[in-house]
Amino acid sequence: MRVLALFGPTGVGKTDVAIALADQLRERGEDPVAVSCDALQVYRGLEVLTGAASAEERDRLEHRMQGIAHATEEFSAGRFAEHARGEIDSLLDDRRRPIVVGGTGLYLRAALADLELRPPVAPEIREAVEREIAERGPEAVHTELEPDDAAAIHPNDRKRIARTLELQRAGLEPPPAAAGVLWTARLRHPTLLIGLTVDRDELALRIDVRVDRMVAAGAADEVRRAMAAGASRTARSAIGFEELLDGDVEAMKRAQRAYSKRQLTWMRRMEGVRLIDRTGRDDDDVAVAVVAALDA
Repeated sequence: MRVLALFGPTGVGKTDVAIALADQLRERGEDPVAVSCDALQVYRGLEVLTGAASAEERDRLEHRMQGIAHATEEFSAGRFAEHARGEIDSLLDDRRRPIVVGGTGLYLRAALADLELRPPVAPEIREAVEREIAERGPEAVHTELEPDDAAAIHPNDRKRIARTLELQRAGLEPPPAAAGVLWTARLRHPTLLIGLTVDRDELALRIDVRVDRMVAAGAADEVRRAMAAGASRTARSAIGFEELLDGDVEAMKRAQRAYSKRQLTWMRRMEGVRLIDRTGRDDDDVAVAVVAALDA
C-alpha cells in the first residue's frame, strides 16, 4: 500500500481535499487516516490560528499529529520526525492508508524520507541569535552565515537564517544546501506525492477568506492566551501570531500570501511530484484526480 502525500500552499484547501479523498477511498474498502505535517498544528490551543482540522472535520477523517504539544514547548523537526514516522509505520502495519497532509516542507520531508536532521542547540545560543535578528534584522545577520549557506538562503528568510546561524555557532554542520533536491530518492515507503496548485488570484482570495474566518473564530484570543502562558519561540513563529498580537489582520493576510509563494516555489522544485491544478474545481473533483493518479 502506498502512502498518499498532499502538499500545497496555505489556503489551497488541503484538508477539504483530504476529506473528500478519504470518502472515495472508503468506497473502495479502504480505511484512511490523515497525518498532519505542519510545523504549527502540533500545538494545542492554536488550532484556529494554524488551520488545524476542526472537530467536525476530524469526525469525517481521523487526523494525527495535531495538538500533541503545549504552546510553551519548543518543537523541532527531529522530534516531529520520530512521532510522524511512527504513526505512518503503524498505519501501514494495520493496512490503513496514510494521507500525509503537509504545508511545511521540512516536516513533510522529515515524515516521509530518511533525512539527516540536526539536534536542537543550547537555549542561550538560540536566544542570542533571536535577539540579534530582532535588533539588526535578518538581512544584516544573513551576512554572518558561511558563504555556501548564505547563497542557499534568502536574506529575508528569518527562520532558516536563525536555524543555520544557531547550528554554526554551536559548532554543528548545517544540513547540505541541496538536501531537499533529491530527498524523494530516500522515501521510507512507496509514496504518491501530490502537489495542489491554484490560480494566483483565486489563492489570494482563498487566503483572505481563510484569515477572516480565523479571526471571526477567535484566533486572536488563542494568541493572547498562548502569549500569557509563555508561548515558545517555535509556537510564536506561527504566521499571524505576532500580527494578531498587534491587531493587524491585513498584515496577517500579507504574511500568509508571502508564505504561500514560498511554498509554491518549494513544491515546484520537488522531485517526482504530480501537480494538480484545482483552479475552478471543487474538492470532490480534485479527489477524483488524486485517485486516478493513485491507480495510474
